[in-house]
Amino acid sequence: MAAKHTLSEALKTIRKARGLSQEAFSNVSSRTYMSSLERDLKSPTLNKLAELCEVMEVHPLTLLTLAYAGDDTRRAERLLAQVRQELEAVTQQADAP
Repeated sequence: MAAKHTLSEALKTIRKARGLSQEAFSNVSSRTYMSSLERDLKSPTLNKLAELCEVMEVHPLTLLTLAYAGDDTRRAERLLAQVRQELEAVTQQADAP
């Protein structure tokens, strides 16, 4: 499944929606790093993604959902339903003797 938007676009969208400047992330990254992420020149680690999302006060899955579904709410709903089904299947398989 290809992302409808990129992670960089989703990051910038949420940052701006929250009214945050790139400097607002100074406790977890530099402005230069944020700029590199938003220009899709670098990719964050999972830990860094969690730190950035904490500053923006959103769950990392919100950021990823925006990256994959864009602003298409129906596509987001389908994506989240798929994730829910896959999680249930995986946890049931892991719990099976």
